[in-house]
Amino acid sequence: MNPILGWALAALLLVAGWQGYGIKGIALGVTLIVFWLILQFNRSLRVMRNAGSAPVGHVDSAVMLNAKLREGLQMLQVLALTKSLGRRVDSDREIYEWADEGGSKVVVTFTNGRCQRWQLERPADVPA
Repeated sequence: MNPILGWALAALLLVAGWQGYGIKGIALGVTLIVFWLILQFNRSLRVMRNAGSAPVGHVDSAVMLNAKLREGLQMLQVLALTKSLGRRVDSDREIYEWADEGGSKVVVTFTNGRCQRWQLERPADVPA
């Protein structure tokens, strides 16, 4: 979700709570906002814990990862797909790679934490 839209909805929730129920409505709105933030934090921790327990830069199938990637995915969403932290290719830019057992690899370029482009690279001895 777009952060601007999310915070606008949260503000709208607080205004609606104030108009409908006064201070109790604001308390309910704040409670719901904090609950949503805790859910998002828990999701992030779960993805990072799963990715941290796997070998760095490993994915079951680079071809399947290539098929699932799309422009605009957040890095956390890519980590959820790969279930592994990517191996950093370039120290200056956000370029990571994931490889499978067969030697195929996917190189993903991120811009501001979002997937910008990706490329599937297969070894020369594997037929396409």
